[in-house]
Amino acid sequence: MIAIQEIFDMRKIGRFSTLLALPLLCISFASAQSQLDVNVGFGTKSATSSDQVFDTFGDGRLFRTPSLTSFFMGVGGKIMLNNRFGVGAEAMFQPHRPDYAGLKIRNTFYDVHGIYQPISVKRAALQLKAGIGGTNSRFYFSDTGCSGFTGCSSYTQFAGSSNHFQVVGGVGVPLYITEHIFLRPEIDIHYVPNFFQYGTNFVPAATVWAGYTFGER
Repeated sequence: MIAIQEIFDMRKIGRFSTLLALPLLCISFASAQSQLDVNVGFGTKSATSSDQVFDTFGDGRLFRTPSLTSFFMGVGGKIMLNNRFGVGAEAMFQPHRPDYAGLKIRNTFYDVHGIYQPISVKRAALQLKAGIGGTNSRFYFSDTGCSGFTGCSSYTQFAGSSNHFQVVGGVGVPLYITEHIFLRPEIDIHYVPNFFQYGTNFVPAATVWAGYTFGER
């Protein structure tokens, strides 16, 4: 069951990445002066605990909801239509599944955004972004079962999911190592209305993106 679910999750991310890439590529071909970036990212997102306590399994054991302080990774891309304005899209997810009140959880944040670049020099730039998207929280139940025939083994089952709208804003600084390869440290703020799984609707994030630029800067 866990293998099937993992494949489903990866296919979901893959489909989302493909959907993000298609409009970016279309815009790229439509404008000969455009610049296409593709990148992968690694970083963290954080949110306080809601401090709720649940009898998750109905057996008298109480579990407190945790805070969100976790490693994320993601994929993204952007098109700079000229030296000042562009559009982009990205998705970031937890590659692991941390504990959540007796269950396991995986959070995914995704968005499309506009980009304003007030400063651009040969090896660096300053980029401001703002956009909208969604947040998906998927819950899993893990346990161990034993059999006289097969012995003991662990298993994980999908237990449900919750979706939220989000608004995101951020600032990034692309630093070009070569003419086309860059690192982009970035700080974002996600506003997720009614993000009741945690104790705040504001989720700050810090990410380092590594990518490649197609076209001339």
